[in-house]
Amino acid sequence: MKIAVSSGHSTKCPGASGIIDEVMEATKVSDALVRALEALGIEAPVFHDTVSTEQDENLNRIVDWHNSLGPHDYDVSVHFNDASSSDAHGTEVWFETQGELAAELSEAMSDAALFTDRGAKYADGSLFFLRETIEPSVLLEVCFVNNQNDVDLYHKHFDALINALATTLAGNDEIDEPPAPELPAPDSEVLFYVRGTCSWFGGPLDEGVAPDEGLAFIYEYEQRPDLFLPKQPEGTTGLARRLDGSKPYVACRWDYDVTPKDMLADATYRALVRSYKTGLQAMAWPADWGPHEGETGRAVDLSPGLMEVLGLETDDEVEVLYPAPSLIV
Repeated sequence: MKIAVSSGHSTKCPGASGIIDEVMEATKVSDALVRALEALGIEAPVFHDTVSTEQDENLNRIVDWHNSLGPHDYDVSVHFNDASSSDAHGTEVWFETQGELAAELSEAMSDAALFTDRGAKYADGSLFFLRETIEPSVLLEVCFVNNQNDVDLYHKHFDALINALATTLAGNDEIDEPPAPELPAPDSEVLFYVRGTCSWFGGPLDEGVAPDEGLAFIYEYEQRPDLFLPKQPEGTTGLARRLDGSKPYVACRWDYDVTPKDMLADATYRALVRSYKTGLQAMAWPADWGPHEGETGRAVDLSPGLMEVLGLETDDEVEVLYPAPSLIV
């Protein structure tokens, strides 16, 4: 599945501005949504216009980018609403052909962030993005930039809002209860399985690891630059503190006889991580060995970004399957 996401307007051709700024917040939502989609195994390119100075140029640049991507499932444009009165409030989604999806997305944002659900809005050819994109498209109006209650709800429930958008777009929004635990079958391609409680680790804010602490099977930045921050955080020298917490990674007490270190370090293979609390699941790359069971009693450490995507808190229960079954991948 492939979903293309872009933020509305341009840094040089601004949109609505009130208590919050539309361009700034649409950029944040777009980037967070893409991370959430990618964690669900969905290809999600993203675009922000930093060049256009006029509205027509901006609209054409955004649409041209979407149409240049070749076949994909959806085009999503992220906007924030404005009104002459600060009493206007709520969330809505505009559409030309995707009325059902628009209604589902509006309801998902309303449920997640407690916005008033203004529902799906039919554009009838009036919105350039919806009219000119080749693939099925929707335009999100997350909330009103000049309504204080909307803004407060948006900030308070940001993570839940992103998760709701991602799972709805992925077609995974109707999970009623977490799946029953299932051990891999004897002939399964899954080589490693664990179920237990989790916490987060890695990155500049993880003071639970020493500034010079390394990783168990990734020894150099050049081995997996996709998992790390471009620059070493100040005051640190170890790769554990250089991990990019927004990336989906996982640490377990791997059995190196079954899943050797060189396999775990290979970006070709990912693990499937499933939350029992939320029923959400996502792909993640092995990054380290741990946690230390005797000290924490936990079985799994996850990146902060993956914790967020799966709706997890410390000591929630998860299961990890590695390599992820090909049917799920």
